[in-house]
Amino acid sequence: MKPINEDELKARLDPLSYAVLREGATERAFTGKYTDTDTIGSYLCKACDNVLFTSDTKFHSGCGWPSFYAPTTDDAVTLIEDRSLAPRIRTEVRCAKCDSHLGHVFSGEGYDVPTDERWCINSVSLVLQEKTN
Repeated sequence: MKPINEDELKARLDPLSYAVLREGATERAFTGKYTDTDTIGSYLCKACDNVLFTSDTKFHSGCGWPSFYAPTTDDAVTLIEDRSLAPRIRTEVRCAKCDSHLGHVFSGEGYDVPTDERWCINSVSLVLQEKTN
């Protein structure tokens, strides 16, 4: 994991992005830039540019945040048990490269996707790198 210079990151990011990425906050539902986009490309961690997801795995879940059914690779992200809403247990998704909070992954919700998983990711934790021809 690459160490992050918190002062530089805080100066570079807007306050909400910093709060989500480094403090585990969540943006409000249906407010994110990438919630409904269909743009072709790759989604990178806003803190470190690690490639996390692609538009090929993005789907419209209606939950209010960008949803994906799988990360680019298993080692792009780290999963952590989240008991902050106990007794409900969730699985937090973090960037494997810089340990920034991205969102949560849920399974068994019945979405018609290959993995039956919904990777619910905050828009402000991502940068979309559009695919060019």
